Amino acid sequence: MQIPAELRQCGAVVDKAIDYLIEKKLPSELIASALLGGSLGVLARTTDAETMIRMLQTAIDSVRAGELILSDESMSDGE
Repeated sequence: MQIPAELRQCGAVVDKAIDYLIEKKLPSELIASALLGGSLGVLARTTDAETMIRMLQTAIDSVRAGELILSDESMSDGE
């Protein structure tokens, strides 16, 4: 699957922001919460509730399936 250039660009900006916040020693949970809140805000302004629910359900399903579980060695902030 090829990732669109716009998505790669957005991802790179978000990754840099995350790296910056980790360097500032902010807690991972707060960083993630802020990113999730911002993402939901963007979706709320640009899409309908049913689409948002489907996207969130896909994320929930991925967590339940273990697809987003990282080993301790793969965590960049050491937590």
